[in-house]
Amino acid sequence: MIDDAHDLACVHAATERLLNAAAGLDNASLAEPSRLPGWSRGHVLAHLSRNADALVNVLEGRPMYADAATRDADIERDAPRPPAAQLDDLRTSADRFRRTAGAPADRSRTVELRNGVTDLAARVPFRRWAEVELHHVDLGTGYELENLPAEFTERETDFLTERFAGHPDVPATVLISEAGRTWTTGGGAPDGPVTVEGPAAELLGWLAGRRDGSALTVRGGTLPALPPL
Repeated sequence: MIDDAHDLACVHAATERLLNAAAGLDNASLAEPSRLPGWSRGHVLAHLSRNADALVNVLEGRPMYADAATRDADIERDAPRPPAAQLDDLRTSADRFRRTAGAPADRSRTVELRNGVTDLAARVPFRRWAEVELHHVDLGTGYELENLPAEFTERETDFLTERFAGHPDVPATVLISEAGRTWTTGGGAPDGPVTVEGPAAELLGWLAGRRDGSALTVRGGTLPALPPL
């Protein structure tokens, strides 16, 4: 059962961690490369602000973004801003999302995200939580996958293994964490099953495209190449 009120509280806590980290960035460090190819830290922060507004659009029945070109142009426009402007935008856009997501509404309704993807309105706070946590890691300021809340790591692994389930390019794959939790995914490509074992943070990093999987143990074949998110 989805507890969107709980997830919204987790979004707020994650946002506060992000804001505290971003408060230590100056103009020079904002312009430095993030861990995302082609994006500075300023791009990451600008994306998070615009994503909050985009999810408000989703919850209010509007298109998430006008189009892909506008989305990209808005990020490029906002990326070079000075630290104070970035922080203010992060805070105010997060507050708008929190108010909208917390307002009385039918949480069971279906909403549309990008590229025709649909989900329940109740799931939107978790999607925002994932954006904030993973992009905080992408900033490269010392917040690592190992620092993520254990609940988030497990649930995002649940989400991503479900996303890749049956994918035509991914063979049947079993993931096993050091704690003994097991997931299955893929199955649309020939061969397999492949078993992938390792720490929960490494499994999530591989699934989310944040790590190359070299720290994982693979049995029954080679580490599957996952499609981009």
